[in-house]
Amino acid sequence: MAIEVSDRARAWVQAQGGVLTVRLSPRHGCCGGIASLAVAEAVAPDDPGPYRRIDRDGLILFIAPELVDEGLRVGLEGWWKFRHLYVDGAPLRR
Repeated sequence: MAIEVSDRARAWVQAQGGVLTVRLSPRHGCCGGIASLAVAEAVAPDDPGPYRRIDRDGLILFIAPELVDEGLRVGLEGWWKFRHLYVDGAPLRR
């Protein structure tokens, strides 16, 4: 399975429009280092071409090619307006 989405995250994404994108986001360190962290967003990517599209359980998933088959899990945490998605199971990439 390419990705697992928790029930809470699935319901929240469906309420946001039913589209989920999982991609790598660069994080810059204070001393010049950089690492890419997997992030999940309830929006479609600007350019869906390189992403793998999966229609499953009422969601349209766009997964960055480097994260396909990594055994990822998307969850939802927070409360009220402060809820946000997170990705678990992805190693940091240099």
